[in-house]
Amino acid sequence: QVGGFAWENCGDRRDPVVLQSLSVAPDPISIPGSLRVSAAVSSSKAIASPVKVELVVEKALGDLWIQLPCIDQLGSCTYNDICTILDNLIPPGTTCPEPLLTYGIPCHCPFKAGSYSLPDSDFILPDVELPAWMTNGNYRVRAAVSNGGEELACIKLAFSLQSQ
Repeated sequence: QVGGFAWENCGDRRDPVVLQSLSVAPDPISIPGSLRVSAAVSSSKAIASPVKVELVVEKALGDLWIQLPCIDQLGSCTYNDICTILDNLIPPGTTCPEPLLTYGIPCHCPFKAGSYSLPDSDFILPDVELPAWMTNGNYRVRAAVSNGGEELACIKLAFSLQSQ
């Protein structure tokens, strides 16, 4: 499917973290603009640092999918510990930002086992200066999440971006 939002779990059925639902509007996603997201995730085990995230980002060029390189932490990058990145964005000891706070969704490792759900929530996408290769188009992203070599989750997304 090209030019439409879609997602799927791509990991083993036994993966401890499973995306139950995800919706994103508008489609295509507009930058800058408002993004409405709802999601539900379940985890059968506590997730502790280090949590490695490997992204493969592809952009459609005609009928071809081209893998985008990792440039300035954007694109097909590997983040060796997302927990450290979260701690840098939201210093430990500070409350989690809305709407995470309202819905009891943690923003720091370790993450307890359980189910987390985010009802329809609006996020403002700022007018960021994206590199030319990351503007309008159709994208596919595969995110593999692991801890100490054990796969925790694998999620594939497809979406379209439209810059104003």
